[in-house]
Amino acid sequence: QVQLVESGGGLVQAGGSLRLSCAASGGTFSRYAMGWFRQAPGKEREFVAGISWIGGTTDYADSVKGRFTISRNNAKNTAYLQMNSLKPEDTAVYYCAAVTDSRFRYGSSRDAYDYEHWGQGTQVTVSS
Repeated sequence: QVQLVESGGGLVQAGGSLRLSCAASGGTFSRYAMGWFRQAPGKEREFVAGISWIGGTTDYADSVKGRFTISRNNAKNTAYLQMNSLKPEDTAVYYCAAVTDSRFRYGSSRDAYDYEHWGQGTQVTVSS
């Protein structure tokens, strides 16, 4: 059974940075496409960033492009989300997700329903 555990969330002032980590266990991490999603109170879960399992191809929501960076370290079974220039509107619970579907060997998905495994989430709060 695949387990994902996020860490690194917290309270930060606008303009600051945080790095989220997603530690995976129970499967072959190098064969997962990984995604980060977020959900703010009263809003639907939205795609933030994704990374493929071959080649590390990345994809970003327009709202975070140029500020956030997704990466992975297969030797450590961990995915990361580096968040810079944070804004109050980035406040949300951030979730990592994994999918082993071969469709995502060279890409990732923006659709939460494509992902098979989810972490419990980590809170990110950005104060103005």
